[in-house]
Amino acid sequence: MTRVTEVVRPQSRSVHALRHEAHAIGRAARAAWDGPGRERDLVVQSLKASVAALFAWLVAGVWMGDPMALMAPWVAVVLVQATVFSSLMQAARQFAAICVGALLASVALAVTGNTLGAVALSVPLLMLLANWPRFGDQGIYGATTALFTLATGAAGASAVGHRVGQAALGAVIGLSVNAFVLPPIHLRDVRENLAALAGEAGDVLHTVAGDLRDGAWDVQGWSRASARLEHRLEALRSARRWSRESLRLTAAPLRAVRRPPGPTPPEQDDERWSRVTGHIRALTRTLAVAADDDRAPVAPDGTVLDAYARLLELIGDTCQAHGRRLLEDGEDVSPDDGAETEMRELRGRLQDGLREHAGQGAAGTTVLGTLLLQAENLWSETVPTGRKG
Repeated sequence: MTRVTEVVRPQSRSVHALRHEAHAIGRAARAAWDGPGRERDLVVQSLKASVAALFAWLVAGVWMGDPMALMAPWVAVVLVQATVFSSLMQAARQFAAICVGALLASVALAVTGNTLGAVALSVPLLMLLANWPRFGDQGIYGATTALFTLATGAAGASAVGHRVGQAALGAVIGLSVNAFVLPPIHLRDVRENLAALAGEAGDVLHTVAGDLRDGAWDVQGWSRASARLEHRLEALRSARRWSRESLRLTAAPLRAVRRPPGPTPPEQDDERWSRVTGHIRALTRTLAVAADDDRAPVAPDGTVLDAYARLLELIGDTCQAHGRRLLEDGEDVSPDDGAETEMRELRGRLQDGLREHAGQGAAGTTVLGTLLLQAENLWSETVPTGRKG
């Protein structure tokens, strides 16, 4: 490898990374412009934090004439959080950290008599206190407040009172802006994550069906797809927690204005798609066992696998229809009469195949019986008439 190649390759990787980031920024900007979504929420939240900081600076620096109007806008911009409830909790923790930092800085300066000694005495203790779980991620503001207090040379009771008053002013402004100016309501995230989970479940079933039909058993690929499905389920649970928290301490009239047009999917849907995810995980594990030559269970024959692949494909179609319904706010997700009839015929053929395998030994019967059970479970969870069938 020449030196020129060694130089060019890192540069090409850097250019590729820059292009990737530029494209990601462009996609996010287009998404924020096109309509409501996560990207637009981030833009609104950023602008709200900027407005809170500007207003706090005007109040503290212009109207109150404070030449060091730093604490109020600093606290205000930090407290415009993703939910009103989290803003309130962060305000309490940050206010406590600022009070402790200003107080310890003043005491340390009085004890040591010089700024360097006060920094050496107060900052290590405050950094230890920053790890106290009661402070959450706001504990670091105790140490930074102490450094600001000592850097300005203002210590003592009046300095502590000034810092605390500035922090209280910023907290009031930040909380007010977040609570009354387009309060963050995250109900739409639940619908989007639930739709993505349903669509991705259909994608996994289609992938498995195609591999079974082609005879290319990509066990590692199935495992990775199942793991991605688990991560998607965790994202749905996180979105559900955020949606509950975003409704706390939010005024009812503002809550009504900020709600998305459609109702939030019920929590029973989360439980149902959690079961679907579990069935898909069990299905891929069963196929992985059947693909392992060192284990006793063997895979069914090709004819039965083709029928099973087609059944998975039809169930995957229904999962994707669920995802589209959630995004488009439709109602009917039942397969058409032809697809449902085909699903019943395939199930009958698989049951006949199971009886044939039972006469040939337990090895093939174990795998086919487990696969058929997982398909039945998926059918009953995703197809409205599956339980009756």
